Amino acid sequence: MIKDGFFLEKIHVEGPYNFDLVLDRLSNDPLNQVDIENRSVKVPMLLNHHPVVAEVKAIGTTDKPEFFIFGTDGPLKEKAAVRLSDIFQWHLPLETIHMHFQNTELKPIFDAHYGTPIVLDFDPYGCILKCIIHQQLNLAFAHTLTERFVKTFGFEKDGVWFYPLPEKVAELKVDELRELQFSGRKAEYVIGIAKETAAGKLNFDELKNLSDEEIYDKLIKLRGVGPWTVQNFLMFGLGRPNLFPAADIGIQNALKKLYKLEAKPTLEEMETFSKSWDPYLSYASLYLWRSIE
Repeated sequence: MIKDGFFLEKIHVEGPYNFDLVLDRLSNDPLNQVDIENRSVKVPMLLNHHPVVAEVKAIGTTDKPEFFIFGTDGPLKEKAAVRLSDIFQWHLPLETIHMHFQNTELKPIFDAHYGTPIVLDFDPYGCILKCIIHQQLNLAFAHTLTERFVKTFGFEKDGVWFYPLPEKVAELKVDELRELQFSGRKAEYVIGIAKETAAGKLNFDELKNLSDEEIYDKLIKLRGVGPWTVQNFLMFGLGRPNLFPAADIGIQNALKKLYKLEAKPTLEEMETFSKSWDPYLSYASLYLWRSIE
């Protein structure tokens, strides 16, 4: 089966892996080109500074996951396949993680969302920009503002939008982002991150090789980056498995619902609840979000 370019390969993944729930979550972001009926998503990637679009289509089941990958053939084919495996976390044994939670209070949620992986944002640089944009906004407007930003200053290839390059954003003026309804401070943060990236001071390939603590120490120094932003970047930018952003309102609301609390849990209560979830706190976080989405 060949479509939109050359057939790259067929992927077999160890189950469980529920790609339909992956697509459901990805479809919440209007920038993602998701086709629920076709069970596919188009993925924009910058590889060696070249924009590449690949389409991932599920052909298997949750217990026996299989995928076709379509895209443009060429010298970046192998790198694209590696990056896709990283984005969709095809290497992780979700059954091991699922079993870890069977003797915890999260068992009903893990059963309901069986085989849901953490899927990374398609680009780490785009991930940290999105985290900055989403700060202190309701989810609907956060997606709207991000979409405005990308479609105004980014670029399109094969019907898929790429985040604007750091060099482009670094040259923007605060007023240009304020026209999109950015706050002045948030505009400054986004431009500042872009300047650090364009200058090579913030290198995402190097970050991948650092520990969570080293990345935290490096990113927290950037204007506009707080603990919540670092934790979300570690989880959805790099796929680190043991993050629990306790300050996240969604997680607080999910715990309030799960434990039938009258008020949102305190940080001390959240620490107590989460002790048995280590070393897969990122998955606890994801499934808690899923439980209220």
